Amino acid sequence: MTTLPVPPTQKQTITDEYHGIPVADDYRWLEDASNPAVQAWMTAQNELARSLLDGIPALPALREKLKALRQAETAMYYMLRYRGGKLFALKKQPPKQQRLLVTFASTDDLSHETVILDPNELDPSGGTAIDWYATSLDARYVAVSLSQGGSEQGTAYVYETATGNRLGDEIPRVQYPTGGGSIAWNADSSGFYYTRYPRGDERAPEDLNFYEQVYFHQLGTPTEADTYVIGQEFPRIAEVFLFTTHDGEYLLAEVANGDGGDFAHYLRDESGQWKQITTFADRLVKASLGRDGYLYLVSLKDTPRGQIIRIPLARPSLENAEIIVPQGEHAIDVYSVADTCLYTIELVGGPTQLRRIDLSTRQAELVPTPPVSFTGLALPLEGDEALVYLSSYITPQGWYRYRPGSPALEDTPLRITSPADFSDCEVVREFAPSRDGTLVPINIIRRKDIQLDGQNPAVLTGYGGYGISLSPWYDSSVRIWLDAGGVYAIANLRGGGEFGEEWHKAGNLTNKQNVFDDFVGCAEHLIRRKYTNPSRLAIEGGSNGGLLMGAALTQHPELFRAVVSHVGIYDMLRVELDPNGAFNVTEFGTVTNPNHFEALYEYSPYHHVQDGGQYPAILLLTGENDGRVNPMQSRKMAARLQATHSQQPVILRISTTSGHGIGTSLDEQIQIEADVYAFLFSQLAMG
Repeated sequence: MTTLPVPPTQKQTITDEYHGIPVADDYRWLEDASNPAVQAWMTAQNELARSLLDGIPALPALREKLKALRQAETAMYYMLRYRGGKLFALKKQPPKQQRLLVTFASTDDLSHETVILDPNELDPSGGTAIDWYATSLDARYVAVSLSQGGSEQGTAYVYETATGNRLGDEIPRVQYPTGGGSIAWNADSSGFYYTRYPRGDERAPEDLNFYEQVYFHQLGTPTEADTYVIGQEFPRIAEVFLFTTHDGEYLLAEVANGDGGDFAHYLRDESGQWKQITTFADRLVKASLGRDGYLYLVSLKDTPRGQIIRIPLARPSLENAEIIVPQGEHAIDVYSVADTCLYTIELVGGPTQLRRIDLSTRQAELVPTPPVSFTGLALPLEGDEALVYLSSYITPQGWYRYRPGSPALEDTPLRITSPADFSDCEVVREFAPSRDGTLVPINIIRRKDIQLDGQNPAVLTGYGGYGISLSPWYDSSVRIWLDAGGVYAIANLRGGGEFGEEWHKAGNLTNKQNVFDDFVGCAEHLIRRKYTNPSRLAIEGGSNGGLLMGAALTQHPELFRAVVSHVGIYDMLRVELDPNGAFNVTEFGTVTNPNHFEALYEYSPYHHVQDGGQYPAILLLTGENDGRVNPMQSRKMAARLQATHSQQPVILRISTTSGHGIGTSLDEQIQIEADVYAFLFSQLAMG
């Protein structure tokens, strides 16, 4: 097989000093994507990537298998909302490149489904995506954030529900990857409150993606006439989420202090007066405005698994709070409030369970759901009925109706049917000891006839950050992996929220090394239990999970044959200089703090690549439009790894039409998946 040579990468060493410690950086120049030399280097890297990946014999067949799987799956519905007797949803409908915004009156009959907005018609290239949407309280209008090329830099537009016609309103900078975006309509649907990032010269250039505030837009007026509402007192790294009561009398602003999990809450009453109800120190999260005149919140203060409290909107003070759901055995993931009951989704170490609590008697009952499955948000409909989202590793996801008193969930048409059949497969849940003895759950998808002889190709994935839990999800492409004799494993690492806030805190800031130790413990468990061996074990992760990949491959290169890392973070000393990196400080720490710096430098993957080190085969993937993780992270890591002259390939795949992964077109998703599978098949000697 003929391949191109690895592009030469010049070293231009710059030395920084942190708390008296000099740190050299040979590839700082690769941070500047506008530099023609960097652009030429990226072109050469992509040419190398294509020569290596296109030379893998299995690639064309894998691409066709993935395309057939994805395009044969039926439609899936996401982000369901219930307003004015109508259901709204984003609909993924292969082979369309992007999700549609649709509405329908009943889950029992989708024949009258109406398309409000099809981004594929706006942009036949598939490059325009819906970030999110917000319906007016009377369901007449929908405000939609649209962005291009996976950038997540959204502009809001307004559409009529009945006709799909777009009004003339256009609101720029309502959404950015750093703090996201949000809209909440007023009572009479004449306008809406929205999150707004600085425009023009309102802030210095380095601050334009910070200082998110709330403005009000009156329909039919130019955005320049929009009025300031609240936010001047919010922190630089505020992330603002807006909610209104069903009658529009109250507006709630939930304000996150970056990505570390601390929130403050501000309430605007019917007279237009604002009151701050909670502070970051109160440890109150996951706000919800009930239909009953109460604000519901999850309290993590001295209750790391969470308890649900409520505060009367007419007397909005923590002094008037009452406990509705005390802390239980399992952590509260999400919840929703119906007329006379409350639904909670509780984490059982990754899998979840659904509970219904009567608001009058406080009696609770479990709603039957499959084992080792994920139950998403229960969406209240009329009364106490709800739609419940279910998925497992081997059962396609879908929405089911729950009627209180019913012995089981009822099917609806809002679920996927897939050509992939997993009836000959099973999911086993085992526990691996970490370095400090902590038992870490590992979920293993395998064929029932598997032989534990240590010879199976296996891939292990994980995340471990931000309190995000890796709950069971369905991916039909895993069938391809299993058919080739593979084992697929998912680790529930510390840093996530699988067992509550203590599990999260045990893996963030100066405790981050625990996440990497947990992952290594899971890899060693797979080897010890004879699922696989180091020559047939691959690992894969993305974003914060990409950091995990970098730490694993630099700390224990001997354990893995191949590494796939999507949009990863590797230079932990420079990450906070990027807009979204500043939001991550509350999760990772900052180099300005000596203790944080010591921990960051101790595990920073970029700084622990050893000259002459022998590393696994590595595929790094990034998107040029990524606003969450600067693509320079992947560029610098690739250069550093290639400089070791390890015997295994280091491939950098750069997409010019995507970002962090959100909003990527269907065809590009399939191409990325095919490249990843081909890389793994070739490295693990799979058929």
